[in-house]
Amino acid sequence: MTTRRSFLHLSLGAVAATCTAVTLPHLAHGRTFKIKTRDGIGLFVKDSGGSGSAVVMTHAWPLNADIWDYQAAKLSSAGFRVVTYDRRGFGRSDQPAGGYDFDTFADDLAAVIEQAGVRDVTLVGYSMGGGEVVRYFSRHNGRNVVKAGLVGAAAHYLLKTENNPIGIDGAIFEGIKQGVQGDRKTYLGNLLRDVFLDAKRPSTDAVTPEMVEATLAMAMQASAAATAACVDAFARTDFRPELAAVKVPTLVLHGTADIPVPFAIGKATATGIAQSKLIEYPDASHGIVLTERDRVTRDLQAFIAREF
Repeated sequence: MTTRRSFLHLSLGAVAATCTAVTLPHLAHGRTFKIKTRDGIGLFVKDSGGSGSAVVMTHAWPLNADIWDYQAAKLSSAGFRVVTYDRRGFGRSDQPAGGYDFDTFADDLAAVIEQAGVRDVTLVGYSMGGGEVVRYFSRHNGRNVVKAGLVGAAAHYLLKTENNPIGIDGAIFEGIKQGVQGDRKTYLGNLLRDVFLDAKRPSTDAVTPEMVEATLAMAMQASAAATAACVDAFARTDFRPELAAVKVPTLVLHGTADIPVPFAIGKATATGIAQSKLIEYPDASHGIVLTERDRVTRDLQAFIAREF
């Protein structure tokens, strides 16, 4: 069984993995385009173009917008307008030398919302994307956002310190950076399989080789520099003082067996947001967008549609 103790070992020494092309579902009726950020970076955007309530979704490290394809297609079919995009440095977005900090990420998110022309948005962040959601509220006052969703979100403080005992030892994050700066494909394949999806747990039967291959294919579209730089960003940014800035109804979905973002982080995140509701996913890993995809979709759809 993969544990937090073995996380460090996995971060420093991965065994060989194989990647093949995997086709993911796409939005049935939508368009893709690029928008320009205020510093001139092109961000790749997918927009379902629906006429219903708008949903903007930010993705996990080290992946891209495609991780949301299943949920985006289902929500679009239910009548919602769904916008997803690749973070700078990842997927099909531009890959600049710098700008891998949450102030910049929040500004990029503001550019997506503005240039996509969406209002009354439900803003959903997965994993690292949760930090973007919180920083968007503290930096941009949550402009045009009426609800928030945090899925396995790194939206509290991941680094273990004297005043944050629920965090993860800093040596683990240094190991991750070393891994992605070495044999990145092999390292990330093992990290995604054994930590992100936690495929070795005896209770896990939803993780397939194809699922691992698909996530690895996404990860390998990112630049090596962005992949490494974002480790410091999501590990060492303390969002705790900013949680009170999230002043809209917020749904927190978190697996109790999550290794990269421990469940205690999810609980603390929900505690810090006044209008939050935490839904526990018993024995679920960090990869719940894939392994619990139908439940995540149902929970998000019910939350978006519900009147408050």
